[in-house]
Amino acid sequence: MKRILLLIATNVAIVVVLGIVASLLGVNRYLTANGLNLGALLGFALIMGFGGAFISLLISKPMAKWSSGVRVINQPQSPDEAWIVDTVRRFSERAGIGMPEVGIYEGEPNAFATGAFKNSALVAVSTGLLQGMTREEVEAVIGHEVAHIANGDMVTMTLIQGVMNTFVVFLSRVIAYAVDSFFRKGDDEERSGPGVAYLVSTIVLDILLGFLASMIVAWFSRQREFRADAGAAQLMGRQQPMVNALVRLGGMVPGELPKSVAAMGITGSLGKLFSTHPPIEERIARLQGQTHA
Repeated sequence: MKRILLLIATNVAIVVVLGIVASLLGVNRYLTANGLNLGALLGFALIMGFGGAFISLLISKPMAKWSSGVRVINQPQSPDEAWIVDTVRRFSERAGIGMPEVGIYEGEPNAFATGAFKNSALVAVSTGLLQGMTREEVEAVIGHEVAHIANGDMVTMTLIQGVMNTFVVFLSRVIAYAVDSFFRKGDDEERSGPGVAYLVSTIVLDILLGFLASMIVAWFSRQREFRADAGAAQLMGRQQPMVNALVRLGGMVPGELPKSVAAMGITGSLGKLFSTHPPIEERIARLQGQTHA
């Protein structure tokens, strides 16, 4: 969950910040100088949308290390750490990817994988996960994270986020231009650039549409979780360890999110739209159905 929520939060922040910088540099004035230039706006939206997505992807690994307090295992200091490294190495070889960095951090049961490239990723597990699960269950969770890397999920989610960001930037400025035109209707002065209504509207719409886009990104993330569960079963050669791990996770209190995204926590039915992970019961049913098919 940390892997995708951190990406979403960073994307929203980057798009908003880039939008403000663009306004300060006069880009909005260029786009609206003689009516809204849709061609230029689309190019601007593509640069902003994919630029923000790829920036967040490139900084995802150091951000995850910093926000979770991950200690990278360069030299194992215990049998458990040596076993974790060996497990990641074994699964990485089976999946045909380069050996990721392996880390451990203090916290409640959780694990994540992140990184911009398949062959230089990071797999991290929490102390709570190691203490609350059997080795076979931890092995399944590690397999799940390695499957995320092998499936290229971070890049896939970045491309999806980039498309969503592009629509957000484009639509927010089209709507803001319409709002600004409404408030300036009847103004006898020649339009020399965007008004205050345009500038305020773009910031507000970037935020609101950004969260709507996050719902779509979260839906895609939920589909990737099903695939990673199946990937873990394939790496282990059988489904039961992954099923057992999911059952165990269902009875645990998940680890807290990093402080940088803690404010995004949402409960109730609306929260399901932002959830990056399907319900445990649904994941187990899907895994068993895929394996038996």
